[in-house]
Amino acid sequence: QVQLVESGGGLVQPGGSLRLSCTASGSNFRMYAMTWYRQVPGKQRERVALISSGGSTNYVDSVKGRFTISRDNAKNTVSLQMNSLKPEDTAVYYCNRVAGLPWPWGQGTQVTVSS
Repeated sequence: QVQLVESGGGLVQPGGSLRLSCTASGSNFRMYAMTWYRQVPGKQRERVALISSGGSTNYVDSVKGRFTISRDNAKNTVSLQMNSLKPEDTAVYYCNRVAGLPWPWGQGTQVTVSS
């Protein structure tokens, strides 16, 4: 059974930075494209950034140039470097694989951007 554990969230002022990490235990992690999602209460989960098994990346327009997704297959970890944060980036952030049924969702990590 795959377990996803997200970490690195917190409270940051507008313009600040955070680095999120997600570790996937018990998986053939390197085989899968991975995505960071975010969710605000009352809204659907939004795909923020994707990284393929080969390292190609894709971002939603609202975070292009500010967020960078990366992966370390040796550590079964996908990361999200978030710079120039805005209040509208406030959400709970989750990771999961792209293809097939989602793995069981982790608890997510809360990011709050506020002065």
